Amino acid sequence: MTKQMKKIGFYQGLPVEEKDSFIKIMDVVPVATGHDLLVAVDAISVNPVDTKLRQGAAKKEQLTVLGFDAVGRILAVGDAVEKFQVGERIFYAGSSKRPGSNQEFQLVDERIVAKAPNSLSDEKAAALPLTSLTAFELLFEKFQLTPQAKANVGKKILVINGGGGVGSILTQLANWSGLEVFATASVKNFEWLRNNGVDHPLDYHKDLKEQLISLGTNRVDYVAVLYDVLPYFQQLPELVQPGGRVGSIVGVNQPLPIGEWKNQSISFDWEYMFAKTDFDYKIETQGEILAEIATLIDEKVIHSHVGKIYQGISVAHLKEATKDVEEGHVQGKVVLTGGFVD
Repeated sequence: MTKQMKKIGFYQGLPVEEKDSFIKIMDVVPVATGHDLLVAVDAISVNPVDTKLRQGAAKKEQLTVLGFDAVGRILAVGDAVEKFQVGERIFYAGSSKRPGSNQEFQLVDERIVAKAPNSLSDEKAAALPLTSLTAFELLFEKFQLTPQAKANVGKKILVINGGGGVGSILTQLANWSGLEVFATASVKNFEWLRNNGVDHPLDYHKDLKEQLISLGTNRVDYVAVLYDVLPYFQQLPELVQPGGRVGSIVGVNQPLPIGEWKNQSISFDWEYMFAKTDFDYKIETQGEILAEIATLIDEKVIHSHVGKIYQGISVAHLKEATKDVEEGHVQGKVVLTGGFVD
C-alpha cells in the first residue's frame, strides 16, 4: 500500500477566518531523487510572505502548500546527494517554486539546507532560516561587508524596522561583524533592540536625521530598509554617506527615482531570499549560510526569537498562527512544533 501524508494548504486565497482558508488533504509521500532529501517535518514557522502569497491567490485545482521555515529529520536521500545522510536533523527555508513545509513530508534540495543548530530546540531552530538568510545576504552579499567577527569596525549601519523578524537577526549579525548599529522601533521596543546588538535605538516616530546628529553622527555608510522604502526615500540621501549603500526587502508599487542619487554615488540593492532558488543561481550558498548561522548560534554569538508556540501542526493551529502574523501583535516568530497532528 502506498504511504500517505498530511498536507495543509488552500485552493484559493481567502480571509483566514473563513472555513476553507486552510484545508488538510492526504496525498502520496514523494520519492527523493537527484539532490533531493525527503524530510519528516517536525516544526515550522509562519512568515509574512506566507500571508502575502495566500491573500488574493486565484482559485486553482491543485492545492497550494506554503511554508518557508522548517526543521526536520532526513528519511531518504536522492542518488546525487553528497552532504547528508538519513537520520540527520536539518533546517531550511525551501523554495517558492516547490510545495512548502506545511506538509508532513517534504522534498528539499540538499544544497539549500544545513544541519540544525545542536543547541536549539526544534521550535527555536524553525524560527531562523528565512530571516537569517535574508539578513546575511543583504549584509554580506549585497552590501559586500566581510562576514567575520569585528571585520567591519569603523563602519555604521542604520536599520529601519530593526525590531522585525529580519531586523532582529540582521542587527545581531551587523554587531558581530563590527558595525556600529543604529536601528528604529517604537520606544517600547528599545530594550528589544539593545538585546539584539543595537548600539543606538531610534524612535521611528521622530526625525531620523535629527536623532543621528544628536548621537554625533551625520551620516551612516549603510541603510537597510526592512519596510516599505517609499516613505523614507526622499530623506535617505541625507542619511547615507556619498558612496554608501541602501538596501530593501519590501517591494514597491511605483517607480523609485533612483536617478536623484547619482551625484552622491549611492547604490541601491534589492534583497529577495528566493531569487537564488527561483533562478537556480548560486543555490548552494544558502546551505553554506545556514551552516554559518548554526555555528554562530551554537557559539552563542547570535540567538533565535520565538514569540509564540503552537504544539502540533494542524489546520486549526496554522490558522491561528497565520492570524497572529497578519495582526502583527507577536514580538518574535510564531512557530508550530511537535509534528503533524489530526
